[in-house]
Amino acid sequence: MKWSYAVMLASVLAMMSVLPARARNAGAILKTMERVADWELAHPETAAYPVNGTEARKPLGWVVGTFYTGLTQLADRSTDPRYAQAIYDLGEREHWALGPRPFHADDYEVAQNWIWAYGHRHDPRMIATVRLRFDAIMAAHPADSLLMVPARGGLGGCFRRWCWCDALFMGPPGWVALAEATGDHRYQAYADREYAATTALLFDTSRGLYYRDSSFFGKKGAHGEPIFWSRGNGWVYAGLARILTMLPADSPSRAYYRKLFLRMSDALLPLQKANGTWAPSLLDPRADTPPETSDTAFFTYGIAWGIDHGLLKGAKWLRAADKGWAALTRAVDGDGRLGWVQQVGSQPDTVAADHTQPYGVGAFLLAGAAMMDLAGHEAAPQDTAGSRH
Repeated sequence: MKWSYAVMLASVLAMMSVLPARARNAGAILKTMERVADWELAHPETAAYPVNGTEARKPLGWVVGTFYTGLTQLADRSTDPRYAQAIYDLGEREHWALGPRPFHADDYEVAQNWIWAYGHRHDPRMIATVRLRFDAIMAAHPADSLLMVPARGGLGGCFRRWCWCDALFMGPPGWVALAEATGDHRYQAYADREYAATTALLFDTSRGLYYRDSSFFGKKGAHGEPIFWSRGNGWVYAGLARILTMLPADSPSRAYYRKLFLRMSDALLPLQKANGTWAPSLLDPRADTPPETSDTAFFTYGIAWGIDHGLLKGAKWLRAADKGWAALTRAVDGDGRLGWVQQVGSQPDTVAADHTQPYGVGAFLLAGAAMMDLAGHEAAPQDTAGSRH
């Protein structure tokens, strides 16, 4: 009798370890996403604190563009039409344009949002500039070195290509999305080729992580650790999830991106802190690193997305997603303002509770969307859930 009770108790505990956690309540997640998005939309002039130069006020720049990328995912899940309308309104105000630098990926991050709009309204105006820009880039066939070297103005001379890991979020998803929207797979081929070139240089195969750019090769942090910037790797990881979402199941490109996604997932899981966050510098050995939210949101998004699409299996991944989302919701104040967002930069830096930025909110909305999908699919019949793989 005692043996039977012990076996039964063990079975119950095993089931409990994989049951949906309280954090995975689709309705509650949606309400939190809407509250955070509402604060951001209501504070366009003060939504970046501390303000970094003018980046946070450029409607076609990556800081604002990433917020709207997250907003596309909320718009797809909310019954409130205001979120989709905000994207259409921005596009009309800006004439569906891109940023001024013809090759710099930061200046065409917003292409992802215009292609999303086109997918819903099928208005060719929405992607006309995107097609012209991408066609011009392919025609120019930039072959600059990917090494980050000093150049006039203090910037490296490599920005005509994706020579910094953040660019793997800013650029490739737009190229992949345009290939699918138009049926012109030259865009996919370009993205695959450039992505592979960047990865060959910046991806540390032994650690499964990306250097921010070549200037970080051999650099050490304050505690002697190699510097792998957390948000930089978050940009890559989230970008991989977005690319895999857009690629058809039979795409010959899937295997390459899937392998990278899984390798990064295995590297990131043991680096999550007990409080659910990741350190601004991923290999920082200290236990008391600040709860930075932009990296945590990108990683939570990727992990939750990977679980939901059958790539990450087992209770350890569910725990990581739940811990990450719980940490993110703790960083939202009573008004809906997301805090603990590391500011614009290119390496690990300090962060405080009142620091926020639009791109951090965009990452938060991506994470919320993936957590919401995970919760919803767990509640669905098993045969229905199986179709999403």
